[in-house]
Amino acid sequence: MQLKRVVVTGLGALTPIGNTLQEYWDGLVNGKSGAAPITYYDTEKHKTKFACEIKNFNVEDFIDKKEVRRMDKFAQYAIVASDEAIKDAGITLENVNKHRVGVIWGAGIGGLQTFQDEVMNYAAGDGTPRFNPFFIPKMIADIAPGHISMRNGFMGPNYTTVSACASSANALVDAFNYIRLGMCDVIVSGGSEAAVTIAGMGGFNSMQALSTRNESPETASRPFDATRDGFVLGEGAGALVLEEYEHAIARGAKIYCEVGGGGLSSDAYHLTAPHPEGIGVIAVMENCLRDAGMKPEDVDHINTHGTSTPLGDVAELKAIKAVFGDHAKNININSTKSMTGHLLGAAGAIEAIASILAMQNGIVPPTINHTTVDENIDPSLNLTLNKAQKREIKVAMSNTFGFGGHNACVLFKKFEN
Repeated sequence: MQLKRVVVTGLGALTPIGNTLQEYWDGLVNGKSGAAPITYYDTEKHKTKFACEIKNFNVEDFIDKKEVRRMDKFAQYAIVASDEAIKDAGITLENVNKHRVGVIWGAGIGGLQTFQDEVMNYAAGDGTPRFNPFFIPKMIADIAPGHISMRNGFMGPNYTTVSACASSANALVDAFNYIRLGMCDVIVSGGSEAAVTIAGMGGFNSMQALSTRNESPETASRPFDATRDGFVLGEGAGALVLEEYEHAIARGAKIYCEVGGGGLSSDAYHLTAPHPEGIGVIAVMENCLRDAGMKPEDVDHINTHGTSTPLGDVAELKAIKAVFGDHAKNININSTKSMTGHLLGAAGAIEAIASILAMQNGIVPPTINHTTVDENIDPSLNLTLNKAQKREIKVAMSNTFGFGGHNACVLFKKFEN
């Protein structure tokens, strides 16, 4: 069977450093931090008092007020980002077969705010089970692609991938496979998350996973730095329109890049900690390269998972050294989580977008907030520290990993007709 070529024809982003694709890219290149004190609730008794929230955002500018009441924030974010990507791609029901357009979306948690609110309201009452009739359809993780499908009339495959922080990268790999196997012409893919809540922050704090640098939130996410003390929680959404090459050409679509390959693996090691030698990460990058038919020396840029945790950053860089050998020092490695924070199930999507825009613009966004060298990290690696770097990128790789040992890797290559 001859596999189809898959290209990216639309992008959309709603992030803590920019509410549109262009604002997001500008924030990345300029090393903008999205971290600030939390505004959603009183943090007085909380261990971590900051996060990377969406800013200057009014959802009713995008979605009807009546519909907003029926959606958790993670679904609202999905609508906004996907609307931008679909418009960017020029997809309409007039130029596609709606039965061959799908939506495959990622969410690690789903409607956490809705769940929290409904349970707390019940607990504060007299024990009578009074719940909002939209409680369940607002909360469930699969509802975001359902809304995107209904909003646009797309009738192809429609579901959510849930693999913790690897969820939206997982969704991209699934979308890529559906199209190259000839089962769809177009798939809107990506992910969204809205976990900056009392429950979300409290839960991650109890695991000692979050930074507690309350005196300086904007510098708290510091991947690869010796003084890193945990990740910074973020929220938002990223959307990509993946399309079969011939279909895109036939309708005269703008093409950002080609999807070269995708890889998946499992650590099979620990609930939350990565394997210290990065065994699963080695496997996922090797699987991705094999799927793309490429050699390690073909890769120019890697957007790492790079969460700013003591264990995870070192394990991932060890894995990169193991896979790429001496070529690793020639790769521009970065972590855009230093700016956006960790968007959990949406991380893979917004970081895939960052990788694609880096390739298109010939600029690798920086890993900001690096001040202290970690003796456990090979100094020969170019971690793109503190300042964006210009370079030609023909092949870019994006890594995303999740609790439970889930690993996903997506490879993009410069489009050649």
